[in-house]
Amino acid sequence: MPVRVGEHLVHGAVVDAQTRCAHWHGPRDVLAIRFPCCGRWYPCHSCHEEAAGHPGEVWPADAAGERALLCGRCGETSTIAEYLSSSTCARCGGAFNERCRPHHDLYFA
Repeated sequence: MPVRVGEHLVHGAVVDAQTRCAHWHGPRDVLAIRFPCCGRWYPCHSCHEEAAGHPGEVWPADAAGERALLCGRCGETSTIAEYLSSSTCARCGGAFNERCRPHHDLYFA
């Protein structure tokens, strides 16, 4: 069942209202991504794989201005460029899990 975070529904194995999921549920795992293939928000690539019914696509390099990241703390979105330039939310300043950096190829070209 999707969880509402701000104005958005987050799908997948979501376990709390800050977008933590069955796969990533630490204190800084509070970020969801809108997948370009379906336009739906998921906490992680694994949640998308399990629930979407189709392969996940990555955001192309020219999509830096897309508001594709959702902070589970404040419920606000950030652009891909804002997210990639910092490890905190561009709106509330809350920290994100820096260990996500090695997985960027699953989400961004």
